[in-house]
Amino acid sequence: MKFKKIKNIFFILIFSAMLIWFPVIANAGEGAVKKPSPDEVIKMMTDGNKRFYTGKSSDPHKDAERIALAGKANQGDYAYATVITCSDSRVPVELIFDAGIMDIFVIRVAGNVCDTDEVGSIEYGLAHVNTPLLVVLGHTQCGAVTAVTHSLTGKGSKLEANIPPLVDNIVPAVKKAMEQHKDIKGDAIIPYAIEENVWTSIEDLFMKSPAVRNIVKDGKAKVIGAIYDVGTGKVKWLPLEKTDKILKKVEASTNKATKVYAGE
Repeated sequence: MKFKKIKNIFFILIFSAMLIWFPVIANAGEGAVKKPSPDEVIKMMTDGNKRFYTGKSSDPHKDAERIALAGKANQGDYAYATVITCSDSRVPVELIFDAGIMDIFVIRVAGNVCDTDEVGSIEYGLAHVNTPLLVVLGHTQCGAVTAVTHSLTGKGSKLEANIPPLVDNIVPAVKKAMEQHKDIKGDAIIPYAIEENVWTSIEDLFMKSPAVRNIVKDGKAKVIGAIYDVGTGKVKWLPLEKTDKILKKVEASTNKATKVYAGE
């Protein structure tokens, strides 16, 4: 009889604990949204871009409810893409993908280059905001790529003191474009240099970030290049296969960074 009484008390205590803690556990995940796969995100962004350039944008996630949610939610439960792109005012990232608040983790810098600050921001986007896709987005008529091209061809003008170190990552891209297309002269090389600059940024990213390399190799995220046409509003996706080749090239390099975490 005594054992039965103790047993009943035990079950009462367990049931009481469940009543107390179950709502807490349930509410902890309230509002969280399951992240789409990298390929699903590419399709979402492709569809959003089409809505944008056809004048059929749905303007999602911009109402008072979304703003209020942003004030209390973790962006890591919602953002589905990290985008590094140029600072150019003609490249409004959320607009061109028909996205809204907490949809895209955006990094902007002249020439969409990947130096320490940008790579650190990308690591945060992929490892902490947990976006399943990184887009390295170049654009037509890029002023940074044009300035570097003109400098290399003797047409450049004086640049303020801090601009050359900002865009020095672009120099190898322009030189490579010139080497690959020796028959193309003058400003006609710029579109080729703009695309090559996207690939250079991806390679610089992989060289500097073992964390990003690991995330991609583990299938947690994909990295894709793209070019936005400022005159049509259309985004051209570059082949994922080339990103894979760049990653394999970097993995074979003895010069790549190897420390994943600070202080290692």
